[in-house]
Amino acid sequence: MGTMGSLGASDSEAGSARRYSGGGARGWGRVLSLGRHQRPLAPGWRSAQSSASSSGDSRWVAASLAGRTQAREKTKAQLLTMAPGLPSTTSLARLCQKLNRLKPLEGSSMETSLQRCLSTLDLTLLGVGGMVGSGLYVLTGTVAKQMAGPAVLVSFGVAAVASLLAALCYAEFGARVPRTGSAYLFTYVSMGELWAFLIGWNVLLEYLIGGAAVARAWSGYLDSVFSHRIRNFTEVHVGVWQVPFLAHYPDFLATGIIILASALVSCGARISSWFNHVLSTISLVIILFIIIMGFVLAQPHNWSPEEGGFAPFGFSGILAGTATCFFAFVGFDVIAASCEEARNPKRAVPIAIAISLGLVASAYILVSTMLTLMVPWHSLDPDSALADAFYRRGYSWAGFIVAVGSICAMNTVLLLNLFSGPRIIYAMAIDGLFFQAFAHVHHRTQVPIVGILVFGVLMAFMALLLDLEALVQFLSVGTLLAYTFVATSIIVLRFQKAPPSSSPGSASPGPVPKEYDSFQDRTRLVGTEQASVPEPGQLRPALRPYLGFLRGCNPGATVTWALGVMVASAIILGCVLVFGNTALHLPNWGYILLLVLSTTVFVLSLLVLGAHQQQRRQDTFQVPLVPLTPALSILLNICLMLNLSYLTWLRFSIWLLIGLLVYFGYGIWHSKENRQELQWPATTRYVVFPDGSLEETVQAVQPPSQALVQEPSRTEQLTSP
Repeated sequence: MGTMGSLGASDSEAGSARRYSGGGARGWGRVLSLGRHQRPLAPGWRSAQSSASSSGDSRWVAASLAGRTQAREKTKAQLLTMAPGLPSTTSLARLCQKLNRLKPLEGSSMETSLQRCLSTLDLTLLGVGGMVGSGLYVLTGTVAKQMAGPAVLVSFGVAAVASLLAALCYAEFGARVPRTGSAYLFTYVSMGELWAFLIGWNVLLEYLIGGAAVARAWSGYLDSVFSHRIRNFTEVHVGVWQVPFLAHYPDFLATGIIILASALVSCGARISSWFNHVLSTISLVIILFIIIMGFVLAQPHNWSPEEGGFAPFGFSGILAGTATCFFAFVGFDVIAASCEEARNPKRAVPIAIAISLGLVASAYILVSTMLTLMVPWHSLDPDSALADAFYRRGYSWAGFIVAVGSICAMNTVLLLNLFSGPRIIYAMAIDGLFFQAFAHVHHRTQVPIVGILVFGVLMAFMALLLDLEALVQFLSVGTLLAYTFVATSIIVLRFQKAPPSSSPGSASPGPVPKEYDSFQDRTRLVGTEQASVPEPGQLRPALRPYLGFLRGCNPGATVTWALGVMVASAIILGCVLVFGNTALHLPNWGYILLLVLSTTVFVLSLLVLGAHQQQRRQDTFQVPLVPLTPALSILLNICLMLNLSYLTWLRFSIWLLIGLLVYFGYGIWHSKENRQELQWPATTRYVVFPDGSLEETVQAVQPPSQALVQEPSRTEQLTSP
């Protein structure tokens, strides 16, 4: 959570031991710098020096500086006398700052080396294709028979609302930061570099395993159409493997479809989008046929008490079905991953996410309703429920149409996994956190060609040899973790100061610097600034009389603590809800007490966050009801993650360790932000005013070309000694 402490603050390389020098009139307004760079104050501030001397305050300033000098010299002596071999406080502080540095968006966010060719319709169909996969044809029957019965439609409805919470967060970021990278980029601009790398690293694995699993499902579905002749032929001529973590036989059909899809994606975003249009249109037409035909054959008796009723598994079954149905809506993030190739991302991304999620939710609810009305829920085939339902009602030709729709839907999911994954690698490589070869964009097709080829080869290798059933649960961890970080990033970004640049999508954090010609100008403007509209991160003016105990905190500090407490209470509340009556073995009074306490802390932290000023932007879409909407998304994601098995978390931890090795071995040293820091180190400045307030400004030394354009500046925020 160290990054959240930078709400409204700028990145620096400030050390722990800072040296103050000068006294009397000579030390007034003196610039104190770290490292090799030290620059004098602007001429206007020299007039403040003479003004202070003539007013007789220089003696007081000298005493104040002397006291601070003694404290700094004591800290410096402690650092110099530390035991050899142990890292100094300065080194640890710099390391933490490197891990938590944010990515500023430089210049116009519409400038890109990719081709902006996708319209709102293109993005909408990308989202539909990413969400309507094998889940519609398989998951509906599985949840209906084993978890919820006909109440599966309620499970899908609740899951759609829960997915909407995460989708709204993606919509705001996609419109405000129209760059490729999805959850990785959103985390980078708001929470920090290390967190962004880990999210990107997990999303890569999610796309790899997801694409390979869909290819294997596509192969198995096509094999079942031909009475498993493909599998039998492979087992006879290649043999059956009994090796852990390997498949029972090599799936050459799945490997072939991945290679073909990779070749198609490498031809350009326009061609990939056109092919997705065709497959998604066919899939939607077949879904419409299934719904109409199913309601024609519906028998309301299948919901009667004689067949078990509407909710045979009760409320717990509906909740269990909701947790499973939630993952049926995974895929809308492909819209956010493609926003750098959208023509008008500010308008297209929110509209595309809303329409695609609404269409897919309606399709899932209507299909599950039709399915349980066609045949009794307890007689459904969980592997191919839709096709089997038409076969049992005597419409075998309709079952063939369902098989075609299933193959088209799985092809779109595979295509979009190959479309989105390489763009995540491209975004990480552009930022220097991954190998630079993946940042190469083909001059003609304007796609990250190296990333597509490598990603396709790895996915084909996994589909050919590995047993994906044990790895599929990785999809749950990576997806839920990405949703959690994006929702947290929304809260962080909403309470940050507005970026100084007026370019669309700019997200450079930090205070807006201003320069005053003299100390008199500075004091004359203080009252005017305090009477103006409060900045994000400060208490709302209407609540200041009632929350006076929070006024003494620095802007952003209270928000940081409240956000940390909110996330911690959400974790505790999730543990109580998931493990309270099972793993924790709590008595009833203990369970109720923990539930009430964690809920109270969670609600209070939300109230504290809501009492502070937020950014209000009229030019882009913003999530409504912040911080409530992202907080509910965080709580839901945590509860779902706690339901995963410990083996899933163990495998996930191993993957995280590999990612940390990659980051500390390559990413942290080749990061674009790290190179800029080495080229233009930061400078820290201090100015002391007669009222005893101390102003500290940390700025990156500008290149000569930029120094001619940007004048030296001073921050407005003052901190008491």
